[in-house]
Amino acid sequence: MRNLSIFYLFLFCILAGCKTDDDEGSRYQVTRLNEKPEINAVWDKDPWNGIKSIQLTHYMGEKPEHFPFTEAKIAYDNLAIYVIFRVKDKYVKAVHSEHQDPVYTDSCVEFFFSPGENSSQGYFNLEMNCGGTMLFHHQTAPRTNQTPISEQDIEQVEVAHSLPTIVDPEIQEETTWCVEYRIPFSVLGSYRDFPIPESGTIWRSNMYKCADATSHPHWLTWAPIDLPGPDFHQPDFFGFLEFQK
Repeated sequence: MRNLSIFYLFLFCILAGCKTDDDEGSRYQVTRLNEKPEINAVWDKDPWNGIKSIQLTHYMGEKPEHFPFTEAKIAYDNLAIYVIFRVKDKYVKAVHSEHQDPVYTDSCVEFFFSPGENSSQGYFNLEMNCGGTMLFHHQTAPRTNQTPISEQDIEQVEVAHSLPTIVDPEIQEETTWCVEYRIPFSVLGSYRDFPIPESGTIWRSNMYKCADATSHPHWLTWAPIDLPGPDFHQPDFFGFLEFQK
């Protein structure tokens, strides 16, 4: 009888749209900054020290043999959004050094986001390898009307990385690396209209770690994606960024 009651409770939650553990795990409070951090790819510093991190614990495809511990933090002010990643990794490689190259084949972290409560107007994907080279696009739907962010706009994104631009041959031993960047809202506003976030604003987002062309490929996600194989362009599975005071 107890098991039957649990079953009916579970069924009720599904029908009523109750939050699941994954729903709770895919919500992140974005801290408002009082001062701009130095963009230098140093994880342990203020104001990041007082901000909770996102951890990428889900994966696509088969569970990878190499599952690097990957975490990120996000913050904002009136002018920009700030992102920092830290990866405790092995088999690290970066061969692409020109922006808009296929950096996802290198050791790479990715920030996909829609500046609004849904992705009906499209989303941005900023993919950055461990050497700080980025692929940065906006698209109205997955792989539809893709617009590369211009070189002039990319130059306005302040970037720091702890490893050299080129990492080749692959680093086999344990290596911790960071990338950090500041994206001005003015850059994003060149590609779609959206209100500057304030307390209570909701964006949709997912964070990824991949390394397609390394010796130990893997596809990790923050918000879970319920598909059998790797495909990060899934805005329907984006989590929620909740902007705070």
